[in-house]
Amino acid sequence: MPARVHAIIVVRPDARIPAAHRLERALAAMKDQTAPLAALTVVLCGDDADVVAAAAASGATDVVTLPASTSFAAAANRGARDVTAEALWLLAQDTVPEPDALAHLSDALEVAPSVGVAAPKLVRWNERDRIVSLGVTMTRFGRSVGLADDEFDQGQHDATEDVLGVDIRGVLVRTDAWRRVGGIDPALAGADEGLDLGVRTRLAGGRVDVVPAARVAVRGDGVAGPAGVPPVHTMGMRYAVSRAQLHRRLAYAPAVAVPFLWLALLPVALWRTVVRLVAKTPAGILPEWAAAAVSVIALPSLWRARARIRRAQDVPWSQLAALRITREQLRTGLRPDLDVRDELVRREELRFFTGGGAWAVLGALIASAVVFPSLLVWPALGGGALAPLRSTVARLWADAAYGLRPLGLGEVAPADPFSSVIALLGSLWPGSPSKAIVLLWLLALPLAVLGAWFAATRLTDRSVLRITGAVVWALAPTFLAALMQGRPAAVLVHLLLPWLLYAGSVAHRSWGAAGAASLLLAAVAACAPSLGPAMVVVWTVWLVVLFAVRRGRGTARVGWMVVPSIVLFAPVVLRQLRNGDAWGLLADPGMVWAGPQAHADAAGRALLAAGSPTMDPGGWGAMLRGGAFGDALVALAPAWLLVLIAPIAVLALMGLFTRRWLAATAMLAMAATGTATAFVVVGIAVAARTDTAVAIWPGAGLSLAWAGTAAAALIALDTGFALHRSPDADRALTAGRSRALGACAVMLALIVFSLPVLTAHLRGASALTDGPSSTLPAFVTAEGRSNANTGTIVLQPLTSGAVGARVVWGESETLGGQSTVLETRTALSSGDDAVAELAVDLVTPTSSDVVARLRGDGVAFVLLAPADAAADASRARWLTASTALDQRSGLDAVGSTAKGTLWRVTDAVTPRAGASEATDGLARLIAIVQLIAVGAALLLAVPTGASRRRARHQSRVVGREGR
Repeated sequence: MPARVHAIIVVRPDARIPAAHRLERALAAMKDQTAPLAALTVVLCGDDADVVAAAAASGATDVVTLPASTSFAAAANRGARDVTAEALWLLAQDTVPEPDALAHLSDALEVAPSVGVAAPKLVRWNERDRIVSLGVTMTRFGRSVGLADDEFDQGQHDATEDVLGVDIRGVLVRTDAWRRVGGIDPALAGADEGLDLGVRTRLAGGRVDVVPAARVAVRGDGVAGPAGVPPVHTMGMRYAVSRAQLHRRLAYAPAVAVPFLWLALLPVALWRTVVRLVAKTPAGILPEWAAAAVSVIALPSLWRARARIRRAQDVPWSQLAALRITREQLRTGLRPDLDVRDELVRREELRFFTGGGAWAVLGALIASAVVFPSLLVWPALGGGALAPLRSTVARLWADAAYGLRPLGLGEVAPADPFSSVIALLGSLWPGSPSKAIVLLWLLALPLAVLGAWFAATRLTDRSVLRITGAVVWALAPTFLAALMQGRPAAVLVHLLLPWLLYAGSVAHRSWGAAGAASLLLAAVAACAPSLGPAMVVVWTVWLVVLFAVRRGRGTARVGWMVVPSIVLFAPVVLRQLRNGDAWGLLADPGMVWAGPQAHADAAGRALLAAGSPTMDPGGWGAMLRGGAFGDALVALAPAWLLVLIAPIAVLALMGLFTRRWLAATAMLAMAATGTATAFVVVGIAVAARTDTAVAIWPGAGLSLAWAGTAAAALIALDTGFALHRSPDADRALTAGRSRALGACAVMLALIVFSLPVLTAHLRGASALTDGPSSTLPAFVTAEGRSNANTGTIVLQPLTSGAVGARVVWGESETLGGQSTVLETRTALSSGDDAVAELAVDLVTPTSSDVVARLRGDGVAFVLLAPADAAADASRARWLTASTALDQRSGLDAVGSTAKGTLWRVTDAVTPRAGASEATDGLARLIAIVQLIAVGAALLLAVPTGASRRRARHQSRVVGREGR
């Protein structure tokens, strides 16, 4: 005799979902069942008059009203409290069973009395040939796995019967089995209820069968089971899945293992965070931690779950092992073979070697050796804004941390992010970190070609245009000027920008690209803080475009790009704002140097608009100066030399009239942003060297502008154009010739434009010098290498007759030890006052205790730098200071050196006072937070097999659909 069935329908009204209409369809399907129902209970979670009216009109046996926050598990348990029928049918407002569904489910219970739970085949409401769920199993560690989720229904699973668990929607449960196992566990938070019910039913001696002939359509309202068909992976759903997995792991474990598993919840969450970052699924990190935190404190629900299992269990856990899924089955049986899919991929080849990219890099390497032949034997590089690096890697990274700065007396400040870039660069040559700067200069041209070639792969798949883009980037006026003037930050910016374009342009596609782009953006901002506003503008526009064109898809990935930069710059930003020096945030990092650059006037800005960061475009003025003909050419240089840059500008503008006009417009907008940045910063001076104000270098903005212009030009050349109407074959030939001619014209014009700069080092016209390995005398350098707390006060006679003073700690004033926080201060600190007082007392014979104060501050040496030979006031001040120091008791003259005249404090010097405990604690906190941000970005950037397979299905060129 068929069992009497009591149906329970759970309804949750939602303003976004017409619950009453959904309920009416479900109730109509119930009336159409070929097998009769004994009773029907509608459980309403919330308050909705239309739902109540629909339930009353259906003839429901009972209508139960519960709070809107009631879960499906609690609602089903409440609805089944007074059931007298032999079986329970669990449904929701979005389940529509086919007319014979109940009959097939009832037959399963009738034919096999051992079956405690019978489940239907769940299909999509609008695609009945698409399976939503047909059985659930789990791995050894409790992860739930659907046996046939989101597959096309071709009858391939119709022989399936015995399973470990099922989806809770539409299941038919024997009432005695329901009561024995205690119903649905409400601690599962909306996920895996059917799996847990099946596990407990099996432990009680019953079976769990799926009945493929019984079909129930679901819409995915989220009342029971996950929301969406297929499920939408929201934060709430991810939390529910993680919480259910942790809860079941603790509930199913042997009693002796529960304390250890409970203690491991948070460490496992940390490990899962790393795994998710590597797997490029960071959206699950917060839900994972939330689930772990709730599981730590939810001990009462865990105790109740274990008590239910203990009361109902009749069979050992070993009998369930055969129904679990192994790792091999999960890899081969339930997932498509991705290697087979890869055979269908038609993504274009990279062609780095066959397309001439490798030859372009090799040619740039040979050109670099020709341009900088002496650098091959130089141990260190000096001149311009260059300075030595620390002698050890440990000291490099110490300068990159918050705390006592290697300049000044007791100056505690955050390190510039640029110091981390320098520390990373120096770590590449740990034996002699300063050698890394020499290698950077030698490899700058080939590295620029390499980066630009890869960036060009996002714009075109034509080999000749990729090479053109690489040459154009390597011969950019701002890059060559930075190389010859010795500006390391500007050189690094130019080398990093192509890789930022390469990764950032596809950051919306994958987390791997977003992670790499976030690190590159942080490095670019660290080397050129003046580019920060422009980068924020580009990033904001990128987000707006994603919302408008892709309906928000990929915004989380693009949004992540700024997170490492924010974390790295936060200490500097907060300190500058606290000091009231907001403009100091734009200061160039590294050594402050008043080198030649464009002026903040009409002529200077006109040159900036043309792409030249200096008042001498291309260096032709310096090379031709002298003689009537040369002087005439120099006078006309801004007019005729900039004509050589015109081809690339014309091509960039032509990109607006091609089929890819939208991409060209975006690139030209980026170019305009970079030019505007250069216009603004060239008139801002936030730092000074001795008594000279130093304006911000505009070349970083021009590098960004050059990138946009070059990209737009490549888009124009890639799209192709014909000079006359012709048949297709002739048109293609004409377009190819025009493209080649345009590319050659651009490259030849830039080569001619760059000849004076490229030969400047050979002619002795560059600022680069051999060394020094230290800015201090060799005697001090030797002491500083053995003791990083060796202090030296450096006195510099100025042309005005005043004396500049600074305190240097360790073996040298270094590139990574500079601080924009200290260089851009508009008010003197207590340390500045102390240094000024020491300088005044040292160069005048009025003070008798100045040497004692030096010893107390940890300063062991006094260095009097050479005077300016062309300034009488400077030479007079040097003589006065030298006489005063020679007569000072407690100072021993070491002698004259190339760096100046040196004196040593004769008595024992008090070691430099360390940072306070509060400073050390803050330094550790900052370091931990920054390491977490950078580590997360690194883990995201690490490619995996899955990320590489996904990338093969999309075109390299941004804007083209993958085939």
